[in-house]
Amino acid sequence: MTARIQENPSHPDLPARRDVIERLTPDAVRAHAPAGLAALLVDAVDGGASVGFLAPLETAEAADWWSGVAEEAERGVRDVWAAHGPDGSLTGVVTLVRAGTANGRHRGEISRLLVHRSARGRGLGRRLLATAEAHAAATGLGLLVLDTQTDSPAERLYRGAGWSVAGTIPDFAADPAGVLRATTLYYKQV
Repeated sequence: MTARIQENPSHPDLPARRDVIERLTPDAVRAHAPAGLAALLVDAVDGGASVGFLAPLETAEAADWWSGVAEEAERGVRDVWAAHGPDGSLTGVVTLVRAGTANGRHRGEISRLLVHRSARGRGLGRRLLATAEAHAAATGLGLLVLDTQTDSPAERLYRGAGWSVAGTIPDFAADPAGVLRATTLYYKQV
């Protein structure tokens, strides 16, 4: 699945090449893990995003994590979409994890929505999120959940995309510097 939409933020009346979003096969995740996907994860952690890792995150550790994601994709547990910039580089990624319990087969979790710092401010995060949401709905998932660090820039994205706050948990996770931070839980019915 590839979405192609034109945009030129400098000149809205002129078309330009826009990041292309595509669903990655498990083999594509493996192929992109050592470089593009690992670089996205390292950039997020370096930028202060609380995405499960402490700084400094080594590229090899990030690549290993993505290799595990490829295994989950192979088993049908996780779907992965990546955005490719006009030069072919990976500019963003989002994953959708399906609940593994019999009573939770109707729900999924948005996980690791990452946009490279050089690609932010162009609506790419919103497009990646919408892509995962549309796929979830098309494949029978009716409820999505996610969590993010409270007061992070991501909260504006989620609220703007129609997600509802379920609650906040204090000291839920450490940020990349190791400081415990609150986490806000969100949900959306699709």
